[in-house]
Amino acid sequence: MTMGLVNDRPEGFRSGFGAIVGRPNTGKSTLANALVGEKVAITSSKPETTRTAIRAIIAGADFQVVLVDTPGLHRPRTLLGSRLNDLVHEALVDVDAVVVALPADQEIGPGDRFLLAALPQQVAAVAAVTKIDRVGRGPLVEKLSEVDDLRPWAGIVPVSAVTGAGVTELASLLGKLMPPGPRWYPEGQTTDQELQVRLAELIREAALEEMRDELPHSVAVLIDDVAQAEGDGVTRVLASLYVERDSQKGIVIGHKGARLKQIGTAARPAIEALVGGRVYLRIHVKVAKDWQRDPKLLKKLGF
Repeated sequence: MTMGLVNDRPEGFRSGFGAIVGRPNTGKSTLANALVGEKVAITSSKPETTRTAIRAIIAGADFQVVLVDTPGLHRPRTLLGSRLNDLVHEALVDVDAVVVALPADQEIGPGDRFLLAALPQQVAAVAAVTKIDRVGRGPLVEKLSEVDDLRPWAGIVPVSAVTGAGVTELASLLGKLMPPGPRWYPEGQTTDQELQVRLAELIREAALEEMRDELPHSVAVLIDDVAQAEGDGVTRVLASLYVERDSQKGIVIGHKGARLKQIGTAARPAIEALVGGRVYLRIHVKVAKDWQRDPKLLKKLGF
């Protein structure tokens, strides 16, 4: 799925790099998808769903912004948590703009202030007041005033990824904050993630939703093989879903394999949409003991 950079330079074109940051579960990935116009990052009601720095390519008539969707900055409890925080700080290096996601329906707290203090002073910061569909006009006006008092902003944009309100305005503002530059990626490309990474994330998303609150952070997925469609038009995807303990393996598989089957059923439509055809999906559940705390296992699982 990764395509070569084109380095095309239309007259008057602007391009650059940005990052979207915020506490866990502030709507960052949902907003990134809305800005792109396509699902490039998985979403869930579970905090710490995003585990990689996902590059979403936002395109306008005269601009292109490579926006990194980051994990939520949080107090880490595991080595994985520490590495996710490191991803956030790395994403803030050498960017042209930062979008700070601040939910309209949540109070601004110590976590938000800690994040704002970590922002590079020289980078243009835009406040995206997210989830405005959840509040009325009065509370929203109060929230916008509260956000305005936090720091100098390059702009404050109330947005709803659900209704689309403010999304075009936010994309346009980001484009204006970019320096003159080339179109780095071909028109129509929305991310530079590898196909196997996107497939693994779609399976993990289905697992998170199916298992609810049972063991969301103990799950990791790797794609073992993808065989592109041939005569029968079916793409074959073989995946390994990792948990940390034998007892968790039973939870994922379920009675007579029912839960694992449901995870596959839930993941298949999004996978078929991504590959553009029918999919045969097979998932094996494996145990990688305490992988969130083991440096070697974290490396194996892509962290």
